[in-house]
Amino acid sequence: MHAGAFGGSDEPVAPGAPQYGSPGERACHSKGAAMPDRTAAMIADIQHLVRCESPSDDLDAVARSADTVAEMGERLLGDAPERLTIDGRTHLRWRFGDGDGVLLLGHHDTVWPLSTIVTHPASIEDGILRGPGSFDMKAGLVIAFHALAALPDRDGVTLLITGDEEPGSPTSRTLIEEEARRCAAALVLEAAGPGGALKTARKGVSRYEVHVRGRAAHAGLEPEQGVNATVELSHQIQAVAELAAPDLGTTVTPTRMRGGTTSNTVPAHASFMVDVRARTVIEQQRTHDSILALVPRIEGAAVSIEGGINRPPMEAAASAALFARACRIAERLGIRALESISVGGASDGNYTAGVGTPTLDGLGAVGGGAHADDEHVIVAELPDRTRLLTALVAELLASPAPSPASASAPAPASASAARR
Repeated sequence: MHAGAFGGSDEPVAPGAPQYGSPGERACHSKGAAMPDRTAAMIADIQHLVRCESPSDDLDAVARSADTVAEMGERLLGDAPERLTIDGRTHLRWRFGDGDGVLLLGHHDTVWPLSTIVTHPASIEDGILRGPGSFDMKAGLVIAFHALAALPDRDGVTLLITGDEEPGSPTSRTLIEEEARRCAAALVLEAAGPGGALKTARKGVSRYEVHVRGRAAHAGLEPEQGVNATVELSHQIQAVAELAAPDLGTTVTPTRMRGGTTSNTVPAHASFMVDVRARTVIEQQRTHDSILALVPRIEGAAVSIEGGINRPPMEAAASAALFARACRIAERLGIRALESISVGGASDGNYTAGVGTPTLDGLGAVGGGAHADDEHVIVAELPDRTRLLTALVAELLASPAPSPASASAPAPASASAARR
């Protein structure tokens, strides 16, 4: 990173900054203190992406967002991306040279429905930028674009921006894993942890639905002729909950439950969903095998299981060398000391780590309120996050990351098992 990349004029909006929106909208970029032109340009870019709403379940909106992201990337990087549309979902890939050195990974879909921008407008005040999807993770995309734009030589970099991360990457998982296998390191632009902490471990995620089949009967006339699916369900819920291992960081949480038809009928069908989070591959496999092995407790009832392992854990070994390198770079650049955090939430970094690629996550925006009304980005942190990413990519291109000591994960697992 050259020294002047984030310096320059103290004018609120730089002469070269993109001029999105109306004059009134542009004025909100600089409400408060003046800022260097690069920061002002980044703010303008983030707000432009935020205003292009992209709920994951609206394919047209995701396609419009992909157009907006592609145009921004082409303007900043000088190259148009490949558009990869899978089952109607649009993903973008920039590959420089062979693109087999460093993978930068992000997503442009959000959890926010269309028209949220009306009640939660993109705004900036007192150094805080707000708007739906700003923290998770449109600011991360802008950091990636500006970091790569400042890189003198991008040969060896692949930038992949997907459009379906929020629902679990159903169409992009294979693409992500293929790109990760090609690269020596993966850097994920998901939002930072509290205080800017980088995410060096993520729990793996498994999801299941447990179905119980019984036999209906009149609850008043002959309940003994029925097989109560709700009572059987209660046994299964307790059995599943007992699989948790808090001392190992494994949570097994029964969530949504459904059952029965009318208040005077012995229920013939019932079901509940299960969310499992595990720090290690071993624990994730243990809970998976145990859930598949559930058996009914009441004579005449049947139990069947759907679902399975969604994302493997991103274990700490996958990030250790990269985090140490990032810490050295931050010290060299005069950036405050980096901290790390292990989190229960998953990201596409789970997939890259799962195929054995060294992975560092949480390199995106500093702020808070992901998926919440107070979603926000701390503007003052944008320059240092971008400088850090530029320097980290440059160093990895010059000297690739070593493979983690152990980073193996099971292939995607699903289940449709029945027990009588």
